[in-house]
Amino acid sequence: MDTVIVTGGASGIGAAIVRLAAAQGLRPVVWDLSPTDGGLVVDVRDPLQIEAALEATGPARYLVNNAGPASGGAPLGFGDGLVATAGSVEAVTAAWLRTGPPADAAVVNVASVAGNLVGTDSAWYSAGKAAIAGYTRHLATRLAPAVRANAVAPGFIDTPRMAGFGETPLGRDLIARNPMRRAGRPEDVAAAVLFLLSPSAAYINGVLLPVDGGWTVSQ
Repeated sequence: MDTVIVTGGASGIGAAIVRLAAAQGLRPVVWDLSPTDGGLVVDVRDPLQIEAALEATGPARYLVNNAGPASGGAPLGFGDGLVATAGSVEAVTAAWLRTGPPADAAVVNVASVAGNLVGTDSAWYSAGKAAIAGYTRHLATRLAPAVRANAVAPGFIDTPRMAGFGETPLGRDLIARNPMRRAGRPEDVAAAVLFLLSPSAAYINGVLLPVDGGWTVSQ
């Protein structure tokens, strides 16, 4: 049974990825600041905690870098914001690569439409999410064919952290201007992530896949 590490897997998009991975016969291991049954408490900004978690996890063919600040509203400076977003993704990925993942390995990084397709009020959030996409392209060109690297770019996803946002004037406006006429669900993103990890995506490498219901192409 192949192992997939899911950072930030305790809730929201990460938890949906964990559920779908298990349903598809994988062994998901949650890394999160919040404790979960069978998961590991890990701060993905801390190299020592990353190394300890890798040792406890064992060999992992797949990696999903989902952990990061909930939104650009977090009170972070620009440098700290970049570390919390793109810096943590690089730290986890580099440490995972040093373990020598099995053949046909894959990593999927969770970026965002913010910074990649639209601008936001938060400078560090936009820059950090764009940096994740750039780092993904770097990995794709340097690691294939042994390891494939792709990213997803969620739009407005109805997670616990976004509870109530859909009822605000801005949330209602975003939904009204979305061709799908609804917010995304965590399961929508999870399905895209598991597809990119799977052998069905064996010739897909270096993409940034928007999961936004077509919102960004309809503006």
